[in-house]
Amino acid sequence: MKHFAFALMGATLLGSPLSAQDTDLLIGSTSASSSHYGYFVAVGQLINENAEGLRATVVETGATMDNIRRMERGQVDLGLVTTNVVQHAAAGKNDFEGKPQDLKLLWVYTGAPQNVVMRADAGVDSLAGLSDVRFNPGIKGSATEATTEAVFSTLGLTADYVRGSTTDIVGMIKDNRVAGYVKSGSGNKLDGSTMDIATSTDIAILGLTPEQADTLRAEMPDISVVDIPEGAADGIPAYTTWSFGVGVAAPASMDEDTAYKIVKAVMEDETAQANAMASLKGANLADMTLQFGTIPLHPGAAKWFAEQGIELPAKLKPAE
Repeated sequence: MKHFAFALMGATLLGSPLSAQDTDLLIGSTSASSSHYGYFVAVGQLINENAEGLRATVVETGATMDNIRRMERGQVDLGLVTTNVVQHAAAGKNDFEGKPQDLKLLWVYTGAPQNVVMRADAGVDSLAGLSDVRFNPGIKGSATEATTEAVFSTLGLTADYVRGSTTDIVGMIKDNRVAGYVKSGSGNKLDGSTMDIATSTDIAILGLTPEQADTLRAEMPDISVVDIPEGAADGIPAYTTWSFGVGVAAPASMDEDTAYKIVKAVMEDETAQANAMASLKGANLADMTLQFGTIPLHPGAAKWFAEQGIELPAKLKPAE
């Protein structure tokens, strides 16, 4: 494959002797300061060590939007995407209005449940009760903020939105100037900023009602509805919320054998990915792909799932 040159390149990850027949792959990742970059370095090593005939190099990029645009231009072969934005790209909406991208999902490696965290003394026991309540929908400019506002609009919910950084909002919740916020979880656990609030303030989590969950499933195909089991933090019961995932996509033009070899190498790994990203310890990537995936799998990825006897939901089945 022929690719454009990049100013910022990760090291070529050599896990086996080079062959004249090796196919070079460029993997679009994210900023090198992110833990997700380290994850993609591990993925590149897995490909080089276990996918015969493939040689991967990790490229530092601007994450999802940058990776999708680079895949469109043929500058990277696969890359990090969030499941909500890749659904927008495939459907040709939002930032991709009128320009659908022919992308296919390879796998999802982590989920980002969106937790509605409230002061327990705020007197709010449902999402509908947030009307006129001072509330932060997510850190300013974040995917959480944009997704929360879309969810609230779809469900006909309102709140008195307060904008700010994580540090600002955590401080405001602690001193009762803001009643709550939406914050991505760390897997099925509440994140560090939420636990910081909980050290001095009793908290509660607001979940979706069954009717709200059904509405989101029907009207927002770019997100997932997930059930979080009891124990997201001490004393927090089970609840249902919305989520998006972080995964890897490739252009539909990637050949089936290449996609299959990549997915097989990743799915059959037991240590490298968890060593690179601690939250993946004990995680099942196949289950996360089924739970969070929003666009059809690449046929090569679907082949691996079929070999495991895993039935794909309709939204993940490749077009026949």
